[in-house]
Amino acid sequence: MTWLFLAAGAQFLNAIVAILDKFIVSDERVLPRPFVYAFYSCLVTGGWVVVYFISLIPGLNEIGLPHFENVKSPTIQVVGMSLLAAYTFFFALVSMYDALKHADASDVMPVVGAVSAVSSFGMTYLFLGGNLTQNFIWGVALLSTGTLLVSTGRFQFKVFLNTIHSGIFFALHYIAMKGLFVETNFDDGFFWTRVSFVIFALTLLLVPVYYEKIKEQTKNTTRRAGALVLHTKVLAGVAAFLLLKATDLGEVSVVQATDGLKFVFILFLGVIVGKFTPITAGENEEDAKTLFRKALYVAVIAIGFVILFI
Repeated sequence: MTWLFLAAGAQFLNAIVAILDKFIVSDERVLPRPFVYAFYSCLVTGGWVVVYFISLIPGLNEIGLPHFENVKSPTIQVVGMSLLAAYTFFFALVSMYDALKHADASDVMPVVGAVSAVSSFGMTYLFLGGNLTQNFIWGVALLSTGTLLVSTGRFQFKVFLNTIHSGIFFALHYIAMKGLFVETNFDDGFFWTRVSFVIFALTLLLVPVYYEKIKEQTKNTTRRAGALVLHTKVLAGVAAFLLLKATDLGEVSVVQATDGLKFVFILFLGVIVGKFTPITAGENEEDAKTLFRKALYVAVIAIGFVILFI
């Protein structure tokens, strides 16, 4: 059952990352432009090719790290799907960060996750020939109910649209990654997507308006803020690796279902440390009625994840 603890630990780290993301895009002294933050997120995510070099150290390749031996020259299909994965990931981040800029992580992340889960199931069924589970309708119903509970009382219309857009694009990213792993192997697909993240991000600098936006924000960002961004993305990378390792060791469906835990952890962290964190980090509300409402829709969406994936 070690893999289950790995998955739970990863979701706890993801909850911390969500709250840090909210702080980063909301505080004018850090990195408030979602587009620029997504740019640097792609660069740091691409930097995870370093695990291939770590696996060259004798003995470490036995713990399941990706290895260069499994990386092949990319075909046109691999290149296309890798770039599609980078494109969808980037714009999913832009929308999610923009939503986080105007709403709490405990409001935004459950909706993004619910939309992504439902869209992923639908796209897998349509494009990859996947099968819908017997509990699909019940899972979708609960996820939709939880989403409505959040959006009707907590969201501005713009925030709602951003969460929907982010969820759909995260689903498209998942489908691109899934198709890539079917086309090749995990080590090969993971390597070329990390390379594509970096290439895609760097091509944004070729567009003058994007270049000026990134240059201006970077110039105004302090070294301390840059360190916070880097540490947050490294934490996100560790969480992603733990989830991949849990998937490798255990039940895929159960690991996917643990995504609901992330929303519970976000709410828990908000209640415990919210009153001690800056306003820009969100989760500062102490009203019992508001907390109950949050707990209700988080519970509905978390249960929806369990029913959908198991």
